[in-house]
Amino acid sequence: MGLISEVLLLPFAPVRGSGWVIKQVLNEAERIYYDPATVRAELARLEERLEAGEIDEDEFDRQEDDLLDRLETALNRGTGHGDGTYS
Repeated sequence: MGLISEVLLLPFAPVRGSGWVIKQVLNEAERIYYDPATVRAELARLEERLEAGEIDEDEFDRQEDDLLDRLETALNRGTGHGDGTYS
């Protein structure tokens, strides 16, 4: 951008900065959401809840399907290595 456009757009700098911050937060939240290690840990907690009688078999199946879909998406996207690390 040229100097004149930078000066004219200066009042909008906070908006552009806020947009960048929001994008970074969303990217990090999505990275954590699709982290295979996170999904596997949630699957383990779900099984513990079933064994403890906190949820019934139908609820377990529904939540397990959701988590397995997330895991499949994560593995297809290549978001992580399954051990919580990323390239």
